[in-house]
Amino acid sequence: MKKQVFQKKDDNLMDYIPRHNQLYPYALNKKGYIEITVEHKGPANRIAQVLFKRSRTSQVALDELGSYIWQQIDGKRSVLEIAALVDAQFGEKAAPLYERLAQFIQMLRRAEYIVYVNKIKK
Repeated sequence: MKKQVFQKKDDNLMDYIPRHNQLYPYALNKKGYIEITVEHKGPANRIAQVLFKRSRTSQVALDELGSYIWQQIDGKRSVLEIAALVDAQFGEKAAPLYERLAQFIQMLRRAEYIVYVNKIKK
């Protein structure tokens, strides 16, 4: 069973401060977009690497919007602050902004590419 991202029903994703998970290195590709490197570990992956000549790592390429969001995640900005930066940079191109951003941040969290530093206290 996966652990829950939020503990309480009244938690708001916009109050969380994400940072990159150090287990997943990343770099800019030729197009200037972020590529996250994922290392395949474990016995099943090792067997696939030996028998089927699978690569030990793979790259997760982000698009323009995803790369911009990734670059704004620094362990200091809240998701709400990142939303304001995305709105200023992309405007209507990012609409519906909060729904898309929330879904993207949650996807990164479930894949463990990011972790939450803490929650802003009000």
